[in-house]
Parts: sequence; C-alpha cells; structure tokens
Amino acid sequence: MFGQILIGLAQPFVLSAPTRYSDLWFSPRGRVSATAIASLANPFGGALGQLISPLFVNSPSDIPDMILYIAIISSVATIPSFFIPSRPPTPVSPSSNHIYAPMMTQVSTLVRQPVFWLLCIPFGVYVGFFNSFSSLLTQILTPYGFSETQGGIAGALLIVVGLITAAITSPLIDRSKRYLLLIKTFAPVIALCYLIFIWAPLSNTIAYAYVVCAILGAASFSLVPVALEWLVETTWPVGPEVGSCFCWAGGQALGGIFIIISSVLEDNVGNPPGNLQKALIFQAVIAVTVVPMLFCLGVVGEPVRTRRLEVDKTIGSETITIEEETRA
Repeated sequence: MFGQILIGLAQPFVLSAPTRYSDLWFSPRGRVSATAIASLANPFGGALGQLISPLFVNSPSDIPDMILYIAIISSVATIPSFFIPSRPPTPVSPSSNHIYAPMMTQVSTLVRQPVFWLLCIPFGVYVGFFNSFSSLLTQILTPYGFSETQGGIAGALLIVVGLITAAITSPLIDRSKRYLLLIKTFAPVIALCYLIFIWAPLSNTIAYAYVVCAILGAASFSLVPVALEWLVETTWPVGPEVGSCFCWAGGQALGGIFIIISSVLEDNVGNPPGNLQKALIFQAVIAVTVVPMLFCLGVVGEPVRTRRLEVDKTIGSETITIEEETRA
C-alpha cells in the first residue's frame, strides 16, 4: 500500500511536466508532438507493464520477484533524467524566455478564464472515463461469455491504435495549428464511442468491441496532447504546467470516482449476473453531456487568441509579465 501511495504521489509530476518540457525545449513546430510523446508514454508504459509482468509469474509465490524486477527496470529507466539540463543553452523561441509570475498569481488568472473551464471539465471527464473504462473492460465483457484474453486484446487495441493515431495527428497539428478543429472533431467521436459501446457486450461478437475500442483509443489519444497545448496557447502567460496540472488532477480524481460508481452500478441479479450495463449507460450519458462545452470554445465569451504563438512570431526575445497581460 505504501508503495502504491508513493507511485500516486509521483503521478502529478509525471503528468504535468510534458507541456512545460515542450515549452522550454521545442519550437512551435514541434511542441504538440513532444507533448504527445511525453504524455502518452505513461499509458504506453502501463501497457508494457501489463504485457511483461505475466512473463515473470508462474505461481503466486513469484509475485514478489516480479515486483522486484519491475522496480529494477523502472529505477534504471530514471537514470537519464539526472543528466537532462534544466533548460536549453539558448531559448528556442521568444516565449521560452518568458519569466512567469508567482504560482498563486498564475492560478488566480487561470481560474478567471472561461476558456479554461470549457476545456478542463470535458478533459477531466474523458480522461476519467478512459481510465475507468480501460480498467473495467474485461469485467464489462466477461459476464456475456467473452474470455479474459478477448478483453485483454480489446484493451490492447484501445492503447496501440491510440498511440499510432496520435503519432500521425500530432505532427499534422504542429504544422497546421488547427487545434480547435481536431478538438471539435474528436470529442463527439469519443462520446459516440461510449454511447454505441452500450450494445457491444450484447452483440455476441467480439469484433464489435474491438472496432469501438480502436476508434475510442484513436480519438482519445489524439485529443490529449492537442487539448493540452491549445490550453497553454490560449491561457498564456500562465505557465504550461499550471493548466495541465488541473486537467490531469481532475481526470485522475474522476477516474477513481467513476470506477467506484461503476462498481455500485454492477447488476449482480440481472441477466447475466454481474453485468455493468447501467455503468455503460451512465458513462455514455455524461460523455455526451459535456460535448457542447467544447463546441462553445471560440464562440462563447471573448475571442480566443493563441497568445503564445503570437509572441513566438515576433523577432527577438521579450519578457511579458502576467500582471501586464491582465491589465491589457
């Protein structure tokens, strides 16, 4: 339990760092791709862990050895981080040279911006549902006669197809800067996937679940880096890690809440016993409900500006304080 707590405490630093790292080390031509690689490395590592861990275990007595081997691999993987400089020798863009205001000032500025809430709430909901859905996927399918292996394949498709799609879409967004187009395209796709998955366990064919999981993974993984980078662009000069931290914290918290709710909604006396149909309906309703918030981006309130990109188009370095930007 103590080890799990330590891992949980480390998650905010791991999840919030990518946007700050890409801001320091990458120009506007590569930030979305850098954020995608760093952000999606986390679920990719989780998938590898689920794939590799069974190789070390032939009986329950092998579990302590498995944990030791994973701890060694994880510890070795952290060694390169000690040799990464805090920042590049020269700023990669004008915005990289910006001096940020104190943290509480940035938080105060961030929470007063409607665009932050319009993106943060759906982001948290979709991250939370993705976490709970991927955790309970086998439990959703097995009451209807599908095997644990088939559930595992569905989970693998969710992640692998998502990673491949994100690797394609991220460089395209880096070149085109069409953040809102992708957000408003993939968010309804995610909601639709949760909606039509209600009937996947009832279909008696695993291909149904495979296809929906593949599409859901593709849309979800592609949306994450683009949403995070767009939030940085529109809330700048708030630090990249501030909005990212709020979004990820909300998503992780909601993920735990959604898992608990799904467990409560488990139907132990239904047909078949132990089915999670009510949980699937719950997640579909909430996923569809938050879609309009994303369509309000750029429409409701003041016109949205990609402020960091505007600064990066200038020649030379300039320092803009958050107080000056607030008064402007």
